[in-house]
Amino acid sequence: MSDPGLHLPRPSIAGVRGLEDLLYDLRELVETARMMPMSALVLVNRDEALTLIEDVLASLPGELREARFLLKERDEYLVEARREAAALIDAARVQAERMVERTEIAREARRTAEEVVATADATARRLQHEAEDFIDRRLADFETGLERTLATIRRGRQRLQVPIPTTDDEGAAELAGEEFDQGEVFDQDT
Repeated sequence: MSDPGLHLPRPSIAGVRGLEDLLYDLRELVETARMMPMSALVLVNRDEALTLIEDVLASLPGELREARFLLKERDEYLVEARREAAALIDAARVQAERMVERTEIAREARRTAEEVVATADATARRLQHEAEDFIDRRLADFETGLERTLATIRRGRQRLQVPIPTTDDEGAAELAGEEFDQGEVFDQDT
């Protein structure tokens, strides 16, 4: 241990001794104090101890002001950081909602487009079937008309057919030819 009467102040930054330095000096003063014989008590230089305590008390307001200022700055920084974080979260929430909305709109548009295409396909199939049915009916009617016309043509042709005479009927054919030559005309209406 060093001599209790010898007190060396701790060096401080820029010649200003802070509260921590003063407290270290006070501790050193007590640690280096002379022991009382046959006791755990020590002798501390009263003037030095009081001077250190006065310096500590004098530096307390400055240190406390600095600490309070730092705490206030920290609190303001935290408030600002929370405000910015809340703004970022709100912006992200709005953007996410827009993205979801766009996705929903796209999904709804896709669903609507699929419904329109399905409806158009169904309508096209229905119209095609209706057109085919209509054409089939018209063709059936036309076929029936043609069959009637063909039947009438066949009957008319059968009436107009002149029997070809066989060997027995050669005289009759000549007779028929003579009659025809004489200007007689077959009238089918009679």
